Parts: sequence; structure tokens; C-alpha cells
Amino acid sequence: MEQTYRTEHDFLGEKEIPADAYYGIQTLRALENFNITGITTAQEPWFIKSLGCVKKAAALANRDCGVLDPKLTEAIVFACDKLIAGEYLDQFLTDLIQGGAGTSVNMNANEVIANIGLEYLGHQKGDYQYLHPNNHVNASQSTNDVYPTALMIALHHKLNGYLDALTALDDAFARKGIEFSKVIKMGRTQLQDAVPMTLGQEFQGYATTTAEDIRRLREAQGMLVECNMGGTAIGTRVNAPERYPELCTKYLAEITGLPITLAADLIEATSDTGAFVQVSGALKRSAIKISKICNDLRLLSSGPRAGFYEIALPPMQPGSSIMPGKVNPVIPEVVNQAAYYVMGADVTITMAAEAGQLQLNVMEPVIAFSLFTSINYMTNAINTLRTRCIDGIKANVEACRDMVMRSIGIVTFLNPIVGYETASAVAKEALATGKSVHDIVVLERKLIMQEKWDEIYTFENMINPEFISG
Repeated sequence: MEQTYRTEHDFLGEKEIPADAYYGIQTLRALENFNITGITTAQEPWFIKSLGCVKKAAALANRDCGVLDPKLTEAIVFACDKLIAGEYLDQFLTDLIQGGAGTSVNMNANEVIANIGLEYLGHQKGDYQYLHPNNHVNASQSTNDVYPTALMIALHHKLNGYLDALTALDDAFARKGIEFSKVIKMGRTQLQDAVPMTLGQEFQGYATTTAEDIRRLREAQGMLVECNMGGTAIGTRVNAPERYPELCTKYLAEITGLPITLAADLIEATSDTGAFVQVSGALKRSAIKISKICNDLRLLSSGPRAGFYEIALPPMQPGSSIMPGKVNPVIPEVVNQAAYYVMGADVTITMAAEAGQLQLNVMEPVIAFSLFTSINYMTNAINTLRTRCIDGIKANVEACRDMVMRSIGIVTFLNPIVGYETASAVAKEALATGKSVHDIVVLERKLIMQEKWDEIYTFENMINPEFISG
């Protein structure tokens, strides 16, 4: 069937729009101007739903203020409810990275809502004399309050998915902590033998550090509830009627179910991106710590014959096109790489937040892109780590214990009995000769009796040491 078009205009001129499109001329200009990432707003459904929430709240507030006819309000609310329900995603085509501080995203929403509303009222798409994207859908608004508010709401919801993934990973680490609670192994500092611990303590430590990040992320998420709706262009409330900011915020809280409040200083709030910086920092923190854990897993599973091989990771795929039988720690590796992206994205967000001049930060689109992709990538990475790696880790019990008893580090337990200098001499001899600490201390130098050795080097005392004197 041959494509038909309708003609729309703006102050730059006219454009032919596909007749079946719900977007309009300003969206089309954005498609022509911004071909940057290939990732569109449609690929972030929470962003579109949040725009629907913002536009609905604005329409209801405008109605209450006498700015918007009740019938037009009804049409706008109908259209917004469609967006909130996840419909019409295919009409949101603008690239997430764009110039204009998000104006193209805002106008894409205005045009789609207007055209859905026009059909609801019995008119043709593009017949804006009855329901206009700017005059009606965007009444009492600016991109500069709509865009950051919708972004804030979308991020609040997306973080819930990330927190769910982190919580499941935390539980997986804790289960391994219990499973490995009786597996003694050598602790290490600076990659050198330190003192014994259990593999369970190591994995419980991973659980504890993950739980800390969950708390920090929830704190950052709690900052995503202060909006600047009604500030319009720069926070001075230009073109917004009296009571509109307060009413819009009230409706927005009701629609979203979030404890949204109106910023005390709308001028400050319109240019400030501090909450987004805080969220990015918490994301980076969690990415760094998860990546550190993955480094540990790769090291602990190294070998199998010429490495630590204290744990065995579940084999996922052949590891080499030339070396038969080689299996690589591919899941921790891919999580490392996702974490590196988040760290880099945090630098982008930092620079973008600092780059905003005067009363508006025009770089918010790249902040949105960086936060959305960081959450997406790390959520996927963490789910992959849990299901394809952590749940299937096995302990090499004998190898762990053998390394403990062959280690020179266990001489530390003798300090209270023989003194640091003598213990150092024992360690030096063991390192030089390859003899065990036991043989040097008990059999050769007879520094302690076998009974005392047995008292000191029990499983319980090595992992939960008590002071033992001579």
C-alpha cells in the first residue's frame, strides 16, 4: 500500500509526515538531526511511561487552574494513560543523545499525546487547531522541567530492577558462605600468604559488601523524588498559573505512587543535576566492588594445575581455538567489562553535570543515556554472574587445606609463644629449605610439643583465633 502523508509546519517551514504517524514535525526534525547512538527513547519504556505521568499531572493541574478546558484535559489524560500502559512505544523515535537539552523528547511526547487525543475527540491526526502539542499538551510547561522530572521518575523505577538483581546476588553469595563454612583456606594480603580463614568467610564477605551497596543505592534512589515542575524555562514560573506547581506535584505523586515533592528553589532545581551525579556514583561504587569480586573469582579459580584452583567455576564454553581442554572464567570477565563501562559512564556524567552553564544543564540527554545504559548493562551482568557462575561454584576442599598447612603464614600463630624474632627465623628457614613449619618447630627445633601444636592448629582456632600462650 502506497504511503500517504500529511503536511505539518513550524516556524522553520513545512514537512511531510507519514499520515499514520502519531509523531509530528519536531520529532521528524530530530530524526534528521540526531543519528548518534541508534538507541531511541522507545528502548527505555520507563522513560515514556514517566513522560505520560508528567503530562497527565500537568493536564490535571492546568484544568484545576482554569487553563485547560475539561474536554481537552480528558483527551490528554486518555492519551497519557495509553503511554503509561506501555502503548505507542513505536512512535518514540528520537535518539537518546541529542542537542537541545531534551526538547526533542518533550516535543515527541507532546505530538504523540496530541494526536492520540485528537483521534479520541474525533479529529484527524495533525488537526492541531483542536488540540495543540504546545498550546495544550505542553501548557504551563517547558522541556526544562518536564525532561528532568520524567528522567527522575524513570530512574527511580529502573533502579528497582537493579536493586532486585543485587539482592539476588547478595543471597547467592550468602548461600555459598554457608555452603563453604567448613572449608579452611589461606587468606592472602598483597597476594602473599597471610593467615587462615574459611572459604565461607570469604564469600560471606562478598555478601556483606553487596548488601552495603544495596543500602547506598537506596539512599541515592531516595534523592529522585524532588521535582521542578512549574519552574518552566529557568525556574521563575513564567507562563505557569498560580498554584500550578503545587497542584502538578500533588497529582504527579498520586499518579506515580512516589513521594514526589516540589523543590524549594525552582531556579536552583532547574539547573542542578546533583541527584543524577549521586545515583551515578552509587552505581559506580557497586560496579567497582562487583568487578573486584570477579577479579578474586578469576584468581581463586586459576589453574587448574598451575594456579590457586581453590574454587572451580562452572565451565561455560571451550576457552581456546588452539589449546584443547582450556576453560576460561568468561562470566567474571564479561562482568568486569560491563563494570568498566559504568566507570567510564560515571566520568561522562561527571563532565556533563559540570558543563551546564547558568540556568540550565543542556547536557542532560547524555546523563540520561549514561544512566540508563549503565543500569541496563550492570543489571544484565549481575544476573549473568549469579545464574551462570556463583550458583555453580564448587570448592576444592583438599587443595585449600593443603595450601594452609604448607603455608609459611601459619607461623604467625606462634608469635605469643616463641616471639616474633624466633618465628621470623622459622619462616626464613621454611622458605629457604621448603620444610614445613610443623617439622621445623616441633621435630627439629623442638620449640613446642606436638600437643601444643595440636591445640594451636585446630580448625576452630585457625579461623576464629583465641590467644594461646606458651
